[in-house]
This record gives sequence, structure tokens and C-alpha cells, in this order.
Amino acid sequence: MRITADRIKESLFDILGPLEGVTFLDLYAGTGNVGIEALSRGAVRVVFVENDRRHAVMIESNLAHIGLAGGKVLSLTVQRALTALAGGEERFDIIFADPPYRRDMVATTLEALSQGGLLALQGVVVVEHSAMEPCEGTGKLSVADRRRYGDTVITFLNTPE
Repeated sequence: MRITADRIKESLFDILGPLEGVTFLDLYAGTGNVGIEALSRGAVRVVFVENDRRHAVMIESNLAHIGLAGGKVLSLTVQRALTALAGGEERFDIIFADPPYRRDMVATTLEALSQGGLLALQGVVVVEHSAMEPCEGTGKLSVADRRRYGDTVITFLNTPE
């Protein structure tokens, strides 16, 4: 597991701007530090998706300890979680994905997101990935911005109007 560096996380939230009232989906959540930061910055709801049950329990514990409301943890694979979420009515203003580096999961994740209908109108998908791994638009998603921090790249995608 690789944790999003503080400098990258700070830059990410500076770029995203105010989060009051937004809904946030944190895929491959790990320790949940990005989603917890979103809640602390005003997101009304964050769904954390983390397949490793130990990490999912840690996220739940941290949410309870900090006292932040609005967090829900799904201990499922990303593919299963996306399928389950697509069956509901909820849409997310921001979808953050941090798939394991260099495992060819970026394209698969983006393809599933482009078909899932989970992104709210004028929402954004943010992917943290290795500079060695491509992250291109697919389906309804187009690259809007890209920022590089050493070996880490943050790619922002949206649906063109």
C-alpha cells in the first residue's frame, strides 16, 4: 500500500477548491486519508472503497474516533463496489481513484467509471497514478488537466459538455 503524500494531497485539494456540499467517492481508499480530508473540508458524503478488510476497519475506526459524519466504507473490490453503486441513485461530484501503481489498473478503472453512470453532471474523476502508467480518456471521460509530482501524476478527467 502506498499512501498519498501530504504535498500531493495538499495540491490536490487546492486544485479542487471548496468542497462544501459535494459527494466524494474514494476508490482504492487504503487508509482513507484522502476521503477523510474531503470530509474535513466540507464534503457531505464520502464513500470509501477498500478491498482489504483490515484497512476498511481502520477507516471506520478513524471516522468514529475523529467524529466525522457522512462516511461510509465498502469492503469490496472496486469492480464490485462500482457495480453495486451503479444500481442506486447516488452520483458523485468527485471520484478519486488511487489504484496500485504499475498493475495496469488505471485503464480498467476508467473504463468501468465511464460506463457506470456514477459521476454527477459537471463532476470530476481524479486519478493518482505512476508517471510510467498511461491515464487517458475513455468512453465519456476526457482528460481536463494533469499535474506531475516526481513519479506521481494526478490526472483530472470530466465529461465534455
